[in-house]
Amino acid sequence: MRKSLSTIVIFLVLCSCSKGPKTAEEIELTQNPGKVTSNIAFKNYLGVNAFEWDFTEPNQSNRISEVRMATINCFGGIRHYLDWERMESTEGKYTFNPTHSGGSYYDVIYSRLKADNLGLLVCIKNIPPWLMNTYPADQRGGDNTPVNFGADKSNPESYIKQARMGFQFAARYGSNRNVDPALVSVNTAPRWNADDLNSVKIGLDLVKYVECNNEPDKWWAGKKAQQSAEEYAANLSAFYDGNKGKMGKNVGVKTADPNMKVVMAGLGDAKPEFVAKMVEWCRKNRGLKADGTIDLCFDVINYHLYANDAFLNGGNATTGVAPELSEIGSVADKFIKMAKENAPGLEVWVTETGYDVGKTPQSAIAIGSKTSFITQADWNLRTSLLYARHGISRCIFYMLDDAGGVNNPTQYSSSGFHNDDLSKRPSADYMLQTKKLIGNYFYSATISNQPIVDLYKLDKKEIYVLTIPDQKGRTSTYQLDLGSATQAVIHTLQVGKDEMAHKTVNVTNGKLQVEVSETPVFVEKI
Repeated sequence: MRKSLSTIVIFLVLCSCSKGPKTAEEIELTQNPGKVTSNIAFKNYLGVNAFEWDFTEPNQSNRISEVRMATINCFGGIRHYLDWERMESTEGKYTFNPTHSGGSYYDVIYSRLKADNLGLLVCIKNIPPWLMNTYPADQRGGDNTPVNFGADKSNPESYIKQARMGFQFAARYGSNRNVDPALVSVNTAPRWNADDLNSVKIGLDLVKYVECNNEPDKWWAGKKAQQSAEEYAANLSAFYDGNKGKMGKNVGVKTADPNMKVVMAGLGDAKPEFVAKMVEWCRKNRGLKADGTIDLCFDVINYHLYANDAFLNGGNATTGVAPELSEIGSVADKFIKMAKENAPGLEVWVTETGYDVGKTPQSAIAIGSKTSFITQADWNLRTSLLYARHGISRCIFYMLDDAGGVNNPTQYSSSGFHNDDLSKRPSADYMLQTKKLIGNYFYSATISNQPIVDLYKLDKKEIYVLTIPDQKGRTSTYQLDLGSATQAVIHTLQVGKDEMAHKTVNVTNGKLQVEVSETPVFVEKI
């Protein structure tokens, strides 16, 4: 979620709860889990979190900003933070295009993202004021659990209001054109004279993934906002399919569109056992499918984790750490193992990660002649490469714009990919250049750990990605075996450019000497 300054302070220990590797040997082991040929295009590791105003012109929310889209298109996908209030500012009265809260045009935004081939995950989060007001004045918060005050959080029926909203969202933006129009509703009243009016639309086929809330395990927010694994599973069961259809014909995402994928909310505390408990709740309360598998109420496993030194520092982060030297690889392995054991076939996503550029406990450090901005670019790209290597299926960075600015000392305040004037930071440059080169390639194998050498393939084409997994400014020379190739193209990242630099070189007896640094270098076999 977008962290307000007050929330960010509490988040200082957010990423410290899972124990990562404590020795150099353990860290080394996490760098190469072995050959895990992937069917996930690499562009899926180049996602970014954004809000609706990141796509449109200021004060013209029905008009896409081409300047902003130039940066948006650096990425392979979008996670849209969408407040429930936008669509249902008055209980039971739904608006989408325009919304009566915020005045956004989601049909316009989502249509453009589809046209630009940008994968979209919509994270519907927080509760609307009319639901928040059921809580006592001293317990009201937008991130409260999505139930009426005093409701049983372990009962799926308590989440019916959110689940009805999920149905309306999926009926409009999903792929099912056969939803009963009598079940679909919008508020057609104008906000003012000559206002654009909402109209019922069904099966627009613009959204394939929807996320049910954000960080439901928020222990820092107290019991009014925190859910146990079992409580969140009950929440998901309602949101997913109206608790297996028991809650009505207009309740639940799958009830409207069986093809839409429901992503569990990204966990703030990256503990795979939370998901294992959700699976067990489903076994007990939803039973088994005809094929004998557990009838789960989510299609994708999801967590958040930022690479810093908290795991070495008693839980207190003081600085960002290069991804390969942090705990994120070992935590990814734990989630993958848990998924294989408890929910075979489900993808595991990381939908928040990244680095600040200011002086915060999450900062990418300056290294030699490299500024924090360039190190941020190195480490973000290496995070994407790491997650592909470990078998995670999608990586989405926090976030497109800053949440406080470069001079703000609070964690997560300067993780953005562009500056206030909308000029791209090196991180955006690196994302764009890598997307262009290997966005449609698939991870195939890791053939070396020091330096890391990953092989990516697309049909018969091969590109090697070489990186030194350190944060000291180290360089080295690596002899790359290119088999029968007589030539290769070396691609190098550039700050302030839309394309990598390219150099065609000769290969001697199938071997190529490659200069490697902490900035990934790409070698294309030709």
